[in-house]
Amino acid sequence: MATPKKGRNASAQSKPGRSLALILIALVALAGGMFASGHTKPRLGIDLAGGTSITLQAVPEAGNEAAINKTNMDTAVSIMERRVNGLGVSESEVQTQGNKNIIVNIPKGTNSEQARKQVGTTAKLYFRPVLTTEVSGGGKTASPSPSGTGSPSDKPSGKATDKPEATEKNSASPSASPTTQGRAVADALKADATPSASAPDKGKASPSPSATGGASGDDQSKLQAQYAALDCTNEKTRAKVGDGVKSSDLTLACGQNSQGQWQKYILGPAAVDGTDVDKAQATLNTQTGAGWTVQMDFTDGGAKKFADITGKLAKNQSPQNQFAIVLDGDVVSDPYVRQALTGGNAEISGNFNQQSAQDLSNMLSYGALPLTFKEDSVSTVTAALGGDQLKAGLIAGAIGLALVVIYLLAYYRGLSFIAILSLLVSAALTYTIMALLGPAINFALNLPAVCGAIVAIGITADSFIVYFERVRDEIREGRSLRPAVERAWPRARRTILVSDFVSFLAAAVLFIVTVGKVQGFAFTLGLTTLLDVVVVFLFTKPLLTLMARRPFFANGHKWSGLDPKSLGAKPPLRRTRRPAAPADPKEA
Repeated sequence: MATPKKGRNASAQSKPGRSLALILIALVALAGGMFASGHTKPRLGIDLAGGTSITLQAVPEAGNEAAINKTNMDTAVSIMERRVNGLGVSESEVQTQGNKNIIVNIPKGTNSEQARKQVGTTAKLYFRPVLTTEVSGGGKTASPSPSGTGSPSDKPSGKATDKPEATEKNSASPSASPTTQGRAVADALKADATPSASAPDKGKASPSPSATGGASGDDQSKLQAQYAALDCTNEKTRAKVGDGVKSSDLTLACGQNSQGQWQKYILGPAAVDGTDVDKAQATLNTQTGAGWTVQMDFTDGGAKKFADITGKLAKNQSPQNQFAIVLDGDVVSDPYVRQALTGGNAEISGNFNQQSAQDLSNMLSYGALPLTFKEDSVSTVTAALGGDQLKAGLIAGAIGLALVVIYLLAYYRGLSFIAILSLLVSAALTYTIMALLGPAINFALNLPAVCGAIVAIGITADSFIVYFERVRDEIREGRSLRPAVERAWPRARRTILVSDFVSFLAAAVLFIVTVGKVQGFAFTLGLTTLLDVVVVFLFTKPLLTLMARRPFFANGHKWSGLDPKSLGAKPPLRRTRRPAAPADPKEA
């Protein structure tokens, strides 16, 4: 007698403990990673944690009102987003409002103040020749950050007495010192000029008459007096430096060097405008071993201006062979040159890390816009209102969950035990993943995201109901529980997959076509939909397979939810057998 072959499903479900062990291991691993990383709670968005809301108003150049257009505003939004998100600020929101305003919402967090500074520094960018510079405040130092951390004080700036050598593209910089972390150097890209002999580094020089842009003696004396009194270690003083200064004027400026020291500068008239920069990007230069660098491409007009100024600076002694990149009176970089850079391209190098290179490239890119922005309003958003709304939402979610549990207990009785355990496993997976996604991708939990999680309760419960009803249908057809569980699974599986696919597709489309907080709802809905599939396949189905072997469920106890009598089960169907044909026709 031939032995019946075991079906594929029967073989796969003969050891449901494997699936349960797998999901248990995943839970333990996620929880362990959550506690090991120290992020035991999901990050909260601005509506729940509070933060700062900044309204910026676009101001065009004189006679260039047409510069305020959708293209330039969208570009400004994109650059501001890169600035803020590059600082690791979670769920920052940057979006246009009307034709002239940009709204920036920065959640409360470690880097929120620096993010506000990044988006608030919206004045025009200029390249100015350095006339003189020295450490400010009598040699007082700011607290330097550890090397390579990319923190706000680790800026691509440096003092004039500690400079690497400028080299041509793809050549090494043998004189670059390891102690010059964050110090910028201008490299020639596509330039064939022969480097001139370097001048001795005297660390400080007085502005020469030829470099002052024709300023009068009285103006020079006044500027020298202001320079002598300038203390860049004072934050209030720094905030006033450069206010109202025209691009054609001499000006004072402050900047921080690689040692965390504040330096003060006298700078000449702007030689190159930020709008002359066509493109700037941070690049990892592996050919020369220069590490992270910032590459600039100039417009046709900007290339000529840059070639002229670098040609003049290369003939001077230090620090007058440097040019300062100035934004809002703050020197963000002060590289020196040894030759005219005539190729329309330049590279700033000098032991950047990725973050400091990206910060500088963002500032250079922002300077290419023919717009400036002024802070129209700054307001602090408290978490009180969001907290009240969250509390109300959680109460509503708890009521909804309680109603679902009551329904399950009343209708499915013993089966509700499996459903409730499945909901708890789904909740644990959702919580741990959200907590880990905070530091991983800057995911922040906001009110719409909480709504998405609450909606997911219904989606998850719906999957259990589909499977339970398929099992009960099989019992009504007269089958015992164990074969009913296996026969019901293929049909229930198809229905669950189709339903979850539609939900996930809706969440994906919503995530793509929306912005801001609505994306939080879509992301959470999509995540919980995927977890629903995982829980049903790896927990609910294997657990029901195990429970079907228990007498309480297998014998159809009236409180099991699978009582054949209560379900109106039909008696087993039997086929009518026909009499066998006689072997010999004569015997018929």
